[in-house]
Amino acid sequence: MSVCEHSVHQERDASNRTNTPDDSEGNESEEKADEDSEREEEEWDTDLEVEETKEPFDPTGKARYIAACQLFGVVPVSYFLRHMKDSELIMKHHGLGPQGAKALSLSLMTNTSIVKLNLSDNWLNGDGAAAVAEMLKENCYISDVDLSDNRLGVQGAAALSAMLLENTTVVTLKLSGNEFNDHAAKYLADALPANNKMESLDLSHNILGDTSGELLGMAIAENTGLKELNISWNYFRNQGAAALARGFEANVFLRVLDLSYNGFSNNGAAALGEALKVNNVLEELNISNNRISVEGALRFAVGLKENRTLKSLNEIPVNKDFADLCDAVKMLFPNLQIRHGGNATLHKKDQPKVSQEFS
Repeated sequence: MSVCEHSVHQERDASNRTNTPDDSEGNESEEKADEDSEREEEEWDTDLEVEETKEPFDPTGKARYIAACQLFGVVPVSYFLRHMKDSELIMKHHGLGPQGAKALSLSLMTNTSIVKLNLSDNWLNGDGAAAVAEMLKENCYISDVDLSDNRLGVQGAAALSAMLLENTTVVTLKLSGNEFNDHAAKYLADALPANNKMESLDLSHNILGDTSGELLGMAIAENTGLKELNISWNYFRNQGAAALARGFEANVFLRVLDLSYNGFSNNGAAALGEALKVNNVLEELNISNNRISVEGALRFAVGLKENRTLKSLNEIPVNKDFADLCDAVKMLFPNLQIRHGGNATLHKKDQPKVSQEFS
């Protein structure tokens, strides 16, 4: 006898004992108990039927992916089906589009194998980014994400920033070449101070300008997780460059920083020099191709002389004056590596000898 049936019989016996003086009342109570018993047995049977039809847990998300493809009207990607159990999923240049990204994201919500996800150059756009962001709120296994060259725009920046406010798993995030502008920077700047788990962020090859520099500068100053930041190939000029420099000055966690191809100019170089006087954690810095003249390099070097932690510096094409300055700095810091584009008179390549054979 089940626990449920035993309880029903106890109630029926108790009803019979308390109603013995009146047989009609006893009959009514007994009929009511029978009805209650039948109702409870029907409910119990229904629960069992639901339990029996529940689908087993799918650690790869294969069944869910196929169903999602039908839902969003896309053809399942055979490459994904073959590599669902891999720890690293590289799906560059597959032309997924927003709908394909939605189907993929539904599947990845339950996938427990993949820890590195590369979806670069798939035309995800803002809608696709939103789907991936929702997936990353649920998935607690993926730690390395590459969404470069997907035209995510402001909508994508907003969705991913909201994800970073909740996600505690993603350590590396690459968002290069996604048309992020000053409006997108606002969302990114909101997320950076709140997330202390992400260690590497790539925002290179976007269209972030001086307003972005001010927003991101303040966010970087408050961030306590980033160790590597790449913001090369953007539009940070004098004002934005100075704001970024102030952020780096206050940050005590950043180890690697790439600022190349931004047009910092001499004032930006001077601001970086001032930051290096105070910052005592940065180890690698790339400021190549930033329109820094000899004047800017000298102003930068004033701060560099007081820095004790920088180990690698990628510089700009220089002339003899700067090369002499580098030599002087290296005498003070023999372990410092200064890389630059060279000087034609200092590093002139030997012309290969031409040998001619005559028949």
